[in-house]
Amino acid sequence: MGDGGFAMAQPGGLVSIGNWITRFGDALRGIVGSPGGRLLLVILSVAVGVLASKFLVRLIGRPVARRVSRQSVAQTIVRGVRVGTIVMSLLVGLWAGGFRFTDLLVGTAVFSAVIGIILAPIVGNFINGVFILADQPFEIGDMIELENGTTGFVEDITIRYTKIFTLDNTFLVVPNGTMRERDVTNYSAEDERTRRTIDVLVTYESDISEARRLIERAARDCEAVIDGGPDIRVGVARYTASPDCRIHEFGDDGVLLRLRYWVKKPYKLAKVQSDVNIRIRERVKDADVEMAYPHRHLVFDDTSGIARIGGPEDGRPPGQRAGDKPDSEGRGTGESRSTEAEVRETTEATADSVGGAGSGNDR
Repeated sequence: MGDGGFAMAQPGGLVSIGNWITRFGDALRGIVGSPGGRLLLVILSVAVGVLASKFLVRLIGRPVARRVSRQSVAQTIVRGVRVGTIVMSLLVGLWAGGFRFTDLLVGTAVFSAVIGIILAPIVGNFINGVFILADQPFEIGDMIELENGTTGFVEDITIRYTKIFTLDNTFLVVPNGTMRERDVTNYSAEDERTRRTIDVLVTYESDISEARRLIERAARDCEAVIDGGPDIRVGVARYTASPDCRIHEFGDDGVLLRLRYWVKKPYKLAKVQSDVNIRIRERVKDADVEMAYPHRHLVFDDTSGIARIGGPEDGRPPGQRAGDKPDSEGRGTGESRSTEAEVRETTEATADSVGGAGSGNDR
């Protein structure tokens, strides 16, 4: 009897659970059928997509980093998985809410040209970002210099932009479309050793051999400069690793010596160059080497006139002007006028004295 009662009660319980599920489904369809319900469904779908993207990023982050040698490419793959998961969840939510993408395509066909114009720069940055990741002109952590002289470290490379951490402790965000059009110097590509050049102009009277030796010695004294070792290969050519000073050209004011030296790290090039310059100056100061500088000789001929500085107290006669052309005796025009005036005054004084003496004799 007990078993029969249990057997009769079991089908009734299953029927009640089924009725509850049916009522819940009807209520859910009623909620989803309303505009607010569709919006709630899309939000829930996106929320699930965000959680799923975080889980996938944690799941594939380390394996991707181990398999992909370039950090920028690994980060781009991880970002792509995250964004793709969220976008897929959004599309699923829209589809579950009854949204049909064919209606969207038909509705936006009229604005396709306008949208294309607006999105052209963004699409261009995306394409250039793909080229940058594929061509590998620089990598995260590399020290680069832009064509305008801005120098810094690559902080991040995305599909849309490249972020540079400058030496002035500022961030510079450059769109990839602009980045590919610029000339970029990469100091950290493969080999960090960088060759620098300093020009030193010495006089023709200097001991050129001694000057070259002292300049090379000054560069070797710097700790950041490579002072020797095997030759450094650049392409198919090989260059000496130690500082090398050679005669570059014979100039108007002296002999131009060119020093080439290699720096171990490219991160403080200005400081290293300053240290080398200071040591060069200290080395050649007490040697038979003189730094050359331009000399100018001013030549005056007969057509240049006379240039005098000062007034009568400096020896220029009264009435004489600076620049007066000298006469045949080498005197200026003003000097001639002054001399003639003095002669006339002397003549008149002599005549007066003679006349006075004659009058006295008559008396």
